[in-house]
Amino acid sequence: MPAQLVDSHCHIPMIEQQGGIDTILAAARDNGVEHMLCVCIDLDSYPDVLRLAQRYDCISASVGVHPNTEVSQEPDAEHLAELASDANVIAVGETGLDYFRSKGELDWQRDRMRVHIRAAKAVQKPLIIHSREARQDVIDILAEEGADSIGGVMHCFVDDWQTAQQAMALNFYISFSGIVTFKNARELKEVAKLVPLDRLLIETDSPYLAPVPYRGKQNQPAYVRHVAEHIAELRGESFEDIAAATSDNFSKLFNKKIN
Repeated sequence: MPAQLVDSHCHIPMIEQQGGIDTILAAARDNGVEHMLCVCIDLDSYPDVLRLAQRYDCISASVGVHPNTEVSQEPDAEHLAELASDANVIAVGETGLDYFRSKGELDWQRDRMRVHIRAAKAVQKPLIIHSREARQDVIDILAEEGADSIGGVMHCFVDDWQTAQQAMALNFYISFSGIVTFKNARELKEVAKLVPLDRLLIETDSPYLAPVPYRGKQNQPAYVRHVAEHIAELRGESFEDIAAATSDNFSKLFNKKIN
């Protein structure tokens, strides 16, 4: 059987593709991508994300409000937990901290992250964590809120090996996007070599961060294959082993059986 892949983080409704969702899914299948986690970034778009997961067996959903999303009213843990109780929702997020895009007094962002952790604990579903220029605050909040009891994934990981170790100690997986294929991502490539195989995930974060050889173009789930191939080359392991391990890790983390 050919190697099968999982894209552990994508934003399908944001991909502009002639032929729409059917074209996106056909390209994914042609590249061995058997499942995709379509990640929610705000509650206004949550119904669209959920409908995709309800319609297509190869898509699962999350629910959450991205740390950079501006809202008229902050989400509360009870409402997030209610939305996350849907069987098609396998994770809470993406949530976390972003000190690159957001400036000034950011207690609201830290409070929002804590709300998501509490919702995830209430429904016992893992977290999807976004961290940008906020590595220690992210780790501290995860520890303070007892997020290790549910675990999750550090999505689109771009931090150092020490941060990866701290995250894994809190029961989190490390997910690499197309950034790891970029020539100037030298430190990240070293981290990708060190993460244990049983804690490794891959993603596209499409429509963003297309891997080499598509860097600068619109990304899509099909391109997660290039992330897997590059990581295999970095680690001196086979593409088949990376594909199998990351798919198995996805199933374990999100309690999702992959066909």
